[in-house]
Amino acid sequence: MALSFRQGEILEIARSEGRVVVEDLAARFSVTLQTIRRDLGELADAGLLDRVHGGAVVRAGVANTAWSERRQLNAEAKAAIGAACAALIPDNSSLILNIGTTTEAVARALVGHRNLTVVTNNLNVANILAANDSCEVMVAGGALRRADGGLVGELTTQFFDQFKVDLAVIGCSAVDADGDLLDFDLAEVGVARTILRQARRRLVVADASKFTRQAPVRLGSLADLDGIVTDRPLPEGLALACDGWGTAVHLA
Repeated sequence: MALSFRQGEILEIARSEGRVVVEDLAARFSVTLQTIRRDLGELADAGLLDRVHGGAVVRAGVANTAWSERRQLNAEAKAAIGAACAALIPDNSSLILNIGTTTEAVARALVGHRNLTVVTNNLNVANILAANDSCEVMVAGGALRRADGGLVGELTTQFFDQFKVDLAVIGCSAVDADGDLLDFDLAEVGVARTILRQARRRLVVADASKFTRQAPVRLGSLADLDGIVTDRPLPEGLALACDGWGTAVHLA
């Protein structure tokens, strides 16, 4: 399911407030009650909301932790991952950094790099790298997700389609035991898939907590990436799978 702009906004409201009401949404978006009920039904069918009388609530286990909380979680591990990832990125290269607190840690570790071109849909990354006067920063257009400074949507996807970069560094919300990369937001996942297509090399940055989390939307697989940068050894089965896929494991 590809979310419409309105459905994406409804999902964000539900995640921030815990519940949405049909009448309130109809007034907010200037559409009919039937249109909102159809939106909520489609979001429920996609496993993102649960319908309740008069509206919908966020389904347990499908809402990500707030950005302000995620920023504090495993901060030392993320800083170490950021430094380890930055060590893999040479000067005079081009890369894409997407939404996520761990990709922001990578950006902080890149402030001393020279002659980088960084393309991003993360306003926090752009602000961090603004301190590097040797770094050209290009920011995608799209719908601003105020909760975390991310830009998503069709405009964002079209923007990334114009590039072919040396390296893409992406984050994710969870890594399944079979190597699947998982996230919460369909719109964000659609952008991330485009980012991976537009890069010659692909890395995911994920701290060890991501291996015990769950999320409902599949982004891709470690099998399709060049490497993962993390802070602890992978579970044995997944480590063996990565070895077979040729996916490098970089430990911070």
